[in-house]
Amino acid sequence: MADAPNLGFVGVGVMGEKMCRNLVQKSGRPVLAFDHSPAPLQRLSEFGVESATGLDDVMARTDIVFLSLPGEPQVREVVLGEGGLLANARAGQIIVDCSTCPVRLAQEIAEAAAEKGVKFVDAPVARGVTAAENGTLNFMAGGAKEDFDAIRPYLACMGGDITLCGGPGAGQAVKLMNNMIVVQTVRAIAEALKVAQESGAVDGEMLFETLTTGSADSFVLRNHGIKSMLPGAHPAQTFPVKYIMKDLGYALELAESCGVVMTGAETTMDLLKKADEMNFGDRYYTILIEALEQRAKA
Repeated sequence: MADAPNLGFVGVGVMGEKMCRNLVQKSGRPVLAFDHSPAPLQRLSEFGVESATGLDDVMARTDIVFLSLPGEPQVREVVLGEGGLLANARAGQIIVDCSTCPVRLAQEIAEAAAEKGVKFVDAPVARGVTAAENGTLNFMAGGAKEDFDAIRPYLACMGGDITLCGGPGAGQAVKLMNNMIVVQTVRAIAEALKVAQESGAVDGEMLFETLTTGSADSFVLRNHGIKSMLPGAHPAQTFPVKYIMKDLGYALELAESCGVVMTGAETTMDLLKKADEMNFGDRYYTILIEALEQRAKA
């Protein structure tokens, strides 16, 4: 691979567009992007990002390719599908998947890539849209150390905390467990607020403010709770119910594959499904507080 590699980016949606912009602005390297939607590509062109004609074009002209896609079906098609990245790859290229996907898919891609002499790193992100905008994402990576070392300077253009968690699939495993813990904490906070509201024993805002002074304090309480669940709050984040259901589903799949029963996660998934049935699927998943309210009335 070239000492000064050309960079590719596939998938410039809500997260990817912001990541790609930071990459081109901070890396000092050419970035070639591809997406089926022309609007974000047009916006990125103002920052010097060139639009590719297809996945074959991306692989023909780049050395390291980053992906930011919705989930397993899209990643599988883009990487392993007919006419996809591996079909057009050459030995020595590195594919970096920043999407959230099952561990088994990351391991499958790593094996398929190795057969062609291509390197693969799974590097899903945490912290959401604001962090993508600010270039302060948290990258959790899985892959060979030499490949991680090669891509780390470019991950640093998009994120602050960057950790090699282990071999292929390790990044995905950490990300899935992270989101599993976060969404269960969101549910617990929603339940606490619901009890406060229904009992009349304490004002919800007072509950949350006091909790921040004790052992129940957390990033989730301050951001998902205080900023999103209290009356009049205007959430800055936009991670919807259907997305967290996807991630939690991958986490439950991983647990099942190794014989672990995550009872709390299963209960949380049931509530998320209830929220989806209430047509909250496209709402930020702190809408669980309203799902609890409507379930109580049923």
